[in-house]
Amino acid sequence: MKILGIIVAAATLLTANVGLAAQQTVTLAVENMDCVSCPYIVKQSLKRLSGVRDVIVSFENKTATVTYDDAATGVAALIAATTDAGYPSHVAN
Repeated sequence: MKILGIIVAAATLLTANVGLAAQQTVTLAVENMDCVSCPYIVKQSLKRLSGVRDVIVSFENKTATVTYDDAATGVAALIAATTDAGYPSHVAN
């Protein structure tokens, strides 16, 4: 019976982190978008990241709004992805 209690406690602890993951949305201000192909490149660079659920890029506003699973990726990785593609970004104010 004691072993069963330990197993149940361990299983609870292992699954507890799953409940802490959350869907987040952030808007990035993206530099260097100056042609009609730029939004596509920015979107594809972000969608390649594990955990990214949706990306909406606005050429007019020079922004990318990204919905992602915070257990799989984070803002630093999103910024690195656009920067590596030639489009430095930062969290929009």
